[in-house]
Amino acid sequence: MEELSVQSFETWNTWAQYIAMAFTALAGLIVLGHIFKLGATSDAKKKYDYINRSEISVLLSAGIVLIIAGGFYFNSNIVELTVLMVFVRIFVTIMMGLIMGVIIHNLLKFYYPFYIEKRLRTLRFKPRISPKTGKPMKLLSEDEEDVYLDEGMQAEEEIYSVDYDVWVDEETGYTKIEKYAGHLHALQCPECNYQTFKVNREEIVRQPTVADEGELIKHFECQYCGYKARKSYHIATLNSPVNSGAEKSTPATA
Repeated sequence: MEELSVQSFETWNTWAQYIAMAFTALAGLIVLGHIFKLGATSDAKKKYDYINRSEISVLLSAGIVLIIAGGFYFNSNIVELTVLMVFVRIFVTIMMGLIMGVIIHNLLKFYYPFYIEKRLRTLRFKPRISPKTGKPMKLLSEDEEDVYLDEGMQAEEEIYSVDYDVWVDEETGYTKIEKYAGHLHALQCPECNYQTFKVNREEIVRQPTVADEGELIKHFECQYCGYKARKSYHIATLNSPVNSGAEKSTPATA
């Protein structure tokens, strides 16, 4: 009976190591797949969107898989086992997994955005190449780009819900308009100084008219320390029908 027990442990230890290696390989494949996806995406805007949408979740998934691999590896060296040791190993494995999970989650949520923000800014303002001439295009300023945005787009920018970048090929007139979220990532919290200060909600407390500006209140909340604040923003007056018609005729005249 004792010999059978030892053999059972050896079998478990061997399979636990195999499973640990399999999960480690899976975590590596997840990361490599992400890197391959980035390398295969040449368009800066598509790469920006993919990083912004998926990178943190992909890395978190890889981290969880790696934690599972560590749990199996930790339990692949059993020599002697009692009922008490079964519960001890299960408890220690779960606790260590939770601790490592919290560490990885916090690193990705509170520290990694500093790194990812720099990459996103580089991608966003990387010169676009015109498909017409093969030359770098010009990024228009906020004042210049309004000519290329319709009234709905301008309204989105005025309330900071969306931000548009307009790139123009000055030789051919080819135009590329890219849409971004009004707030890239969290701002730096004035209380804890982490970059975790996000807009929680927005409300328009006074609608703009042709004669008067409107007012927008943004409610901020820190995702780390819970600090809350709000800030008032002015919304530009609405264009009168006469002015709107004049603005529309400007691109045609140019």
